[in-house]
Amino acid sequence: MNSSVPPFSVLSGAQVQQVLGGRESEVIDVVEAAYRLHGEGATVNPDSYFLRFPDRPSSRIIALPASVKGDVGVHGIKWISSFPENVAAGIPRASAVLILNDAETGYPFACLESSIISAARTAASAALAARTLSDQRGTRPRRVGFFGVGLIARYLHTYLTRGGLEFDEIGVHDLSAEHADGFKGYLERAHQDTDGPAPTVTVHDKAEDLIRSSDLVVFATVAGEPHVTDTSWFTHNPLVLHISLRDLSPEIILDSWNVVDDIDHCMKAQTSPHLAEQRVGNREFVAGTLHDALENRITAPADRPVVFSPFGLGVLDMAVAKHVHDHLSATGTLHTIPDFFHDLNRYG
Repeated sequence: MNSSVPPFSVLSGAQVQQVLGGRESEVIDVVEAAYRLHGEGATVNPDSYFLRFPDRPSSRIIALPASVKGDVGVHGIKWISSFPENVAAGIPRASAVLILNDAETGYPFACLESSIISAARTAASAALAARTLSDQRGTRPRRVGFFGVGLIARYLHTYLTRGGLEFDEIGVHDLSAEHADGFKGYLERAHQDTDGPAPTVTVHDKAEDLIRSSDLVVFATVAGEPHVTDTSWFTHNPLVLHISLRDLSPEIILDSWNVVDDIDHCMKAQTSPHLAEQRVGNREFVAGTLHDALENRITAPADRPVVFSPFGLGVLDMAVAKHVHDHLSATGTLHTIPDFFHDLNRYG
């Protein structure tokens, strides 16, 4: 093989989980470093491309290309599908792979199972935002409510609790009573071995009750359009992690202090902030980005609802994937594919 062509490796979900599981604080640091590189202009993060299907309007496959400089030094693309009907069949809604490309030659050098990477980077981003914005407000939330209880919600809970937040009360709400009860059971098991008293876990039949009883509200649904419309539910000024992006009406967005991961990316695809922009014709309701908050250029207020709406940046996926690859490479446990690249001689 030509020595300038990198070996090609395939990294399974089991290997990804082995590297990331139990290292949530480390992953949050990786994501924070990626946000800082993005804020400093050391990334390329084009628009995501949505492959949609006329006969299955609720399903989609999304391509997220990205490039990261700095210590990450990699190009790549994540190819992630969302088929909500999978849940009824007993398999996760989302599935994904990610390709890493060598920064010098452009050659692909790794293919990773990426649903775990995607969930981890999403949860790490949310935990980083929750910690940063709540500290700016002067108090960390003790009552959290999860609106939507799929796999992402489980990762969000793990990263929030292992990223420095402690809860006395946890609320749960989902359209499926069965799924809500299942998530309640997970939460109770997850806190069995923790120090101190376990938080009280309550399933709320009404969305209003969940929101009003939570200082931190986490939206992790598959909603395609706003379904929470009453601004009075937020008069207690909670911190809202609007992970699923399309749950809140424009009125709630406009009544809140808003921070996003990237303004241009968030203002598209009929997200709640995009709908708010269409309503008022400007973006003045957005205070800034999470990078602005990390740099203390903006400060989250305590006397208004604070909403973090992350569109999800491919650069975060690349940073976490490269972290996983480098760890496995250092331990000599990469599964390489001999002769993956073939016929490399220009003249045969």
